[in-house]
Amino acid sequence: MEYVAAVDQGTTGTRCLLFDRAGRVAGEAYETHEQHYPKPGWVEHDPAELWTNTKAVVAEALAAADAAATDLAALGLTNQRETTVLWDAETGEPVGNALVWQDRRTTERVEELEREGKAEWIRERTGLEPDAYFSATKAEWLLDADPVRTDRGATRDRRERAADGDLLLGTVDSWLVWKLTGEHATDATNASRTMLFDIRALEWNDDLLAEFGVPEAALPEVHASSDPEAYGTTDRDGFLGAEVPVAGVLGDQQAALFGQTCFEAGEAKNTYGTGSFLLANTGTEPVASDHGLVTTVAFQRAGEPPKYALEGSIFVTGAAVEWLEDVSLVDSPAETETLARSVDSTDGVYVVPAFTGLGAPHWDGRARGTILGITRGTRREHIVRATLESVAYQTRDVLEAMEADSGEEIESLRVDGGAVRNDFLCELQAGILGREVVRPALDETTALGAAYAAGLAVGYWEGLAALREQWRVDRSFAPAMDGDRADARYDRWGEAVERARDWARDEA
Repeated sequence: MEYVAAVDQGTTGTRCLLFDRAGRVAGEAYETHEQHYPKPGWVEHDPAELWTNTKAVVAEALAAADAAATDLAALGLTNQRETTVLWDAETGEPVGNALVWQDRRTTERVEELEREGKAEWIRERTGLEPDAYFSATKAEWLLDADPVRTDRGATRDRRERAADGDLLLGTVDSWLVWKLTGEHATDATNASRTMLFDIRALEWNDDLLAEFGVPEAALPEVHASSDPEAYGTTDRDGFLGAEVPVAGVLGDQQAALFGQTCFEAGEAKNTYGTGSFLLANTGTEPVASDHGLVTTVAFQRAGEPPKYALEGSIFVTGAAVEWLEDVSLVDSPAETETLARSVDSTDGVYVVPAFTGLGAPHWDGRARGTILGITRGTRREHIVRATLESVAYQTRDVLEAMEADSGEEIESLRVDGGAVRNDFLCELQAGILGREVVRPALDETTALGAAYAAGLAVGYWEGLAALREQWRVDRSFAPAMDGDRADARYDRWGEAVERARDWARDEA
């Protein structure tokens, strides 16, 4: 077999890349999908569109490589993690739209859990900070409330059908696996993001299922992230016309950690996408956080214990750059570097891009985006630069919390994602952190991690050592900013964050 295919189903689009044995990209394709915002704070995707685009990009990537499905040794899948889908087991049709990880409609439910003193109980089992970000309250909402019909009879029918296995529930990976192979399956990394999964016992937790009214019969079976048999094979009569094993499944941030070859404790990466997600491998024992981070499954190979990670989830970074384009402050994301370099500073302007609340380490679902320090002399260049600086400051928020939890200093940070093509951002990040930032030669490490998981499972690659040998550095960025200056600006950032908190008091 010539290649391993990786499908990366993300928040704004779906990508497929074909990798050869040297980890080089032989073919790729990308399709965007529509973002639905039915109400303030609500974010939805059409699962049928995600599936249509998945089929399209796989076919297009094969064509780009002049390859056939029979040339594939395996297929790996990585996905936007907490986004939750409900679908009909008989018809294969989704029941309404998927609730996206950014969706905040269940904020009041989370606040109810906190008032009832259940936050620590949830943290102990799941490693997660109770938040509308995770899947449990989304699943509860999908089962409780019909977006089209609101009579109670219809909602009771929906939960009863789920208990009978007539409706299936899962994150996007399980939806796509089911469409690809007919297996209702997920992996431990995605399960660990649902707030329904015991990360130590590696199983759905009965008490949590009862709390949120989620029938286990509707949930997928949980497997290792890299497994040659658990996820089945594509249908010979399906769109590929061949039986290709789906042998690797990882949530997108864990896939990036794996693709950055952070296989051992103490190794860390930050992915700059719609949001940013900093993960540090902590080894085979989960490390509880006292500083607003979450504990999550990093990856698991078949027949081996899982590796765990500490994670800081930043909800808006790349999306803040997209917002600059939306409001016509830039013509394209690439323009931000030129504009940011054209001024020496933000002239006192701070942007807190809390468009969907604040994630780690603040966890404030009612925070909202804020621009502070504007004067008559403020120009768009200052706002653009302040937006890029907000990405670096939020990363420092998380990294300092991570070092406090682990008791270890993270000497360098591996970075990936579309935003790291911006040299100014990488230089700024190194300066604000006061440590080296390392950019790999291939920045599509999320897809690469899914390919690695699938390829290892079927023996396409020999082992982890072989993958480490493939990893290449494009450029390293050393800190160039005076430490005292970086600290002063970071302290001021903290004041800006406080002013953005608890703003959306009348929103659910």
